[in-house]
Amino acid sequence: MKFITLGQSDIEISRIIMGTWQAGKTMWTGIDDAETTKAMRVAFDAGITTFDTATVYGNGHSERIVGKALEEVRDRVVIATKVFAHSLAHDKVIKACHTSLKDLGTDYIDLYQIHWPAGSFGSKKIPIEETMGALNKLKEQKKIRAIGVSNFSRVQIEEASRYGQIDSHQPPYSLFWRHEEKDATPYCVRNNISILAYSPMAQGILTGKFGPDHTFEEGDHRAKNRLFYPEHYPRVQEALAKLHPIAERNNITMAQLALAWVISHQGTCAIAGARNAAQAIQNAHAGDIKLSEEDLVEMDGIGRSVTDHLDDNPVLWKW
Repeated sequence: MKFITLGQSDIEISRIIMGTWQAGKTMWTGIDDAETTKAMRVAFDAGITTFDTATVYGNGHSERIVGKALEEVRDRVVIATKVFAHSLAHDKVIKACHTSLKDLGTDYIDLYQIHWPAGSFGSKKIPIEETMGALNKLKEQKKIRAIGVSNFSRVQIEEASRYGQIDSHQPPYSLFWRHEEKDATPYCVRNNISILAYSPMAQGILTGKFGPDHTFEEGDHRAKNRLFYPEHYPRVQEALAKLHPIAERNNITMAQLALAWVISHQGTCAIAGARNAAQAIQNAHAGDIKLSEEDLVEMDGIGRSVTDHLDDNPVLWKW
């Protein structure tokens, strides 16, 4: 497993991060707590030391599962969680952090992130200065070690940075979803802000497991993923067919190919979820894969056959 330093902090994070949105169960189907717990422990044994969660994932359920699964190795892992958009007023940030600390069963959070900008999902538009003031206070109290943002534009990252040190940005980013590259990525690289890419496998699309006629079970939020919409999905399937030979000649899975592409970018880690131990191990092994320049160039062209037809909306889902 390869590691990088998180932004300007002194925190070392694994290039493959285990995402735990699934662990919250809400908006997912077929998730088992015991399997999730086993996957986290196996992920750690396989070299993944960084785990990402959020309060909103099952209203704390994911955080509780993460805390319990990692309690015996807490001093050897990095835990990142998030405060949701409706809790960005000063006192609400403080309260949300204390709730997360309790649910995680820890006395500090390594990376505390603003999940969505204020105003998202009908939330109140709290000034970023107020939110950052609360986060800086928590950092001074050593309840959090670093501050990050998620789903922010370059302008929003820049504004937040005026009021405190931002060490990471978490956007949706994959071979099939590359809005981040237009503006935010260059800013983050210039300012030593680590990029923690979520949905690096495009929510499973890049694993190749979803065929042309795939339908999701009721309650699975991936049905709202815009890449599955009929105006894009045929191109997605054509691109997948061209990616298969690249994975085969590297003797890796399609999922590992997708993750290796993401972490080939400077300062970028990939947040990969896993339903079970086998998936966690496969994801971890992607942290050791180095693709050739020829493969990366070919993949870039294949990816653009999908992304060139997308609009400028950076939100992956149509809610």
